This record gives sequence, C-alpha cells and structure tokens, in this order.
Amino acid sequence: MLRIADTDSPILHLIYDMWDTMIENVKKRIFEHEGEDMEFGKSDFFDVVHQILESRWNKSNTPLHCMAHSLVPKYYCDAWLNSGGIGVARISPHEDHEVSLNRSKCFKRLFPNESDLRKAYSEYGAFSSGSDYFCQAHDISARMFEEPISWWANHGASTPLLQALAFKLLSQPASSFCCERNWSTYSVIESVKRNRLATSRAEDLVFMHCNLRLLSRKSKEYTERPSKYWDISGDQFDIEGQEVAELAQLSLDEPELERMSFQDVQAGEEQLDGDEF
Repeated sequence: MLRIADTDSPILHLIYDMWDTMIENVKKRIFEHEGEDMEFGKSDFFDVVHQILESRWNKSNTPLHCMAHSLVPKYYCDAWLNSGGIGVARISPHEDHEVSLNRSKCFKRLFPNESDLRKAYSEYGAFSSGSDYFCQAHDISARMFEEPISWWANHGASTPLLQALAFKLLSQPASSFCCERNWSTYSVIESVKRNRLATSRAEDLVFMHCNLRLLSRKSKEYTERPSKYWDISGDQFDIEGQEVAELAQLSLDEPELERMSFQDVQAGEEQLDGDEF
C-alpha cells in the first residue's frame, strides 16, 4: 500500500479505501489460516494486528482523505458496495460516521461563508442521495466505470462548489516528499558533530525552521533581493558543512514557488537570446 501511495499520480481520494481494504484483506488471510468464520469467528492474533494497523491509520488519516473519499462516485454504487465479498461490509461515505464527521470539518474549513457552506451541504446531499440531476440513468451507470475526475467534468455542472472541490482533491498526489524534506532538515540540525540534542529539542528546532521558511516566502525579500529563492536547493549539507549544489525537486504542493522559478529561468533565457543578437 505504501508503494502504491508514494507516487506522483492522483491518488489522494483512494487512500481511505486502500486502508480499509488492506485491513479487511489481512483479516481474511488470518481467519482463513486459523479456520475461523469471517462473520462470527474470533481471532486473538488478528485483534493484536488490528490494533497495530488501526493505530497507524489514526496517525495518517486526515479529514482531507475523508473529504476526497466522499467525492468518488463509485463508492455510492450498489455494484461496489456488494463487491467486498463474504465478511467484508462496505458502506457508502455518507453512511459512514467517521467519514461524515471529517467531511463536515472540511466543509466548515473550506467554506467559511455561511451561505456557501449551506450550498455545499445541499450540493453534497443531492450528489450522495442521487437526487435532482444525479438521478438520471446515464449519470448513475457512469459512476462505477468512469474515472472520478472525468465523471465530475461530465456530470457535475449542477453543483459548481462540489465540482470545483472535486477537481482540486481528485487531482492531488499522495507522496512522502514532504516527510523527506523534514528528514533532510533534521539531518542538518542533528549531525555527527551535534549529536547530544534531546529529541524534544531537535523536534522543536525542525518545527521552527520549517515554519520560518514558510513565513519567509511571503516577504518581498524572497522574490526581489539577491538572496531570493534562498531555499530552493534544499537543506542538503555534507559532514564538513559544504552545501551540495543540486536543485531540489520542486514539490507539487507549492505551485507559487514552481511558477516563480520557471519565470525566472525564462527571463534568463530571453536575456541570453538578446545578447546573441
């Protein structure tokens, strides 16, 4: 599951179901090995494994995963709900208590305006219940087989707020790049020469460093002064303290930085072309 998730392809909306399916598959393997019934059997070994998997899930599960999960049309189809097999109970997102709570958190955060919030709830109600425009036969049949983002492009015009949100979330990759960036910062702060920092002190320094970096990107100096884009090469330093002269891969969650960098490169190329003539 981790290998599938750590890609540049849009997969944010699949994470919640991947976790759920993975746990059910583990349960099925263990129960088959122990000869227990999937519906009424009990396994002490699976109870221990389930606690471990659930604790990992609770750490990585966020309201945004649940919101993206709620916008996948096929999760409301009978064909998908009944395809889990014996002992695997699938429920649609609007009937799942945990998903519904986290979805409400996202709605309130994404739509601070009371009027927009009410409209977003109304649009989701029509989409999840298959009412209004969404009750048409061609709309229902396409839910199971059409790609989610394509489905919203073809059938979501009657719910503009939900359609715009679907375009944003269903095109988001899920990658470990942000975690690796923090690890890179941590390797600078706690090195061979500075190895007696307490864990809590090191965590605080990483937290401060990352947030000061984010704040600095909102200042004029970041785009206009000689030190502009100072952090674009990352935090990679060797043991002697010499900076590695390699451009860090731009993160997909920083479109402003990516756009500014490409504009800077294009301006330099245009200047070179002018010098040649």
